[in-house]
Amino acid sequence: MLLNRDKSLLLIVDLQAGLLPVIDGGEQAVNEAIWLGGVAEALEIPIWVTEQNPKGLGGSEPRLLEALSKHQLWTKCHFDAHHEREFAQALEATGRRQIVLCGSEAHICVLQTGLGLLAAGYDVFLLAEASVSRRAKEAALAGRRLERAGGCIVSADMVAYEWLKRCDSPTFKDVHREFLRPRASRTLRF
Repeated sequence: MLLNRDKSLLLIVDLQAGLLPVIDGGEQAVNEAIWLGGVAEALEIPIWVTEQNPKGLGGSEPRLLEALSKHQLWTKCHFDAHHEREFAQALEATGRRQIVLCGSEAHICVLQTGLGLLAAGYDVFLLAEASVSRRAKEAALAGRRLERAGGCIVSADMVAYEWLKRCDSPTFKDVHREFLRPRASRTLRF
């Protein structure tokens, strides 16, 4: 199934300043979330950011919030963001059924959120370059588990080009000029 920008929402889970120093690949995850978030903003795709217990783990990485001016911020206590009633109700109200998911830790909050979304009938697309954990092997396990449950593993480029659909529109030219230049080498985690 291809992603459709009119049905998509980008969900960035818990890329928090207090946690990132111990996360394997945390810097790359932030950079990829910022990059895809910029594409999403240009295409008017909603961007939601969660924070798990920000009093204990600190708020979201400041560079992320500064770069994504049109995000909606959610504070949560459940590891599964969809288990938060207001979050689930607001997500349902958007009518968007394709959730592009990334963040940390992949084997805890990202995985549980993805499984919760799948159980609620959403299509979940796990962003390989930006779903990270303290230990890379745990992130890989999370990716495999989510995929077996019905989620789809994707790269940022896959998502961007599926959202864009064609190369002959003014939108493509604007987004290409701003975001689709070659980027530094990235590690696909799954």
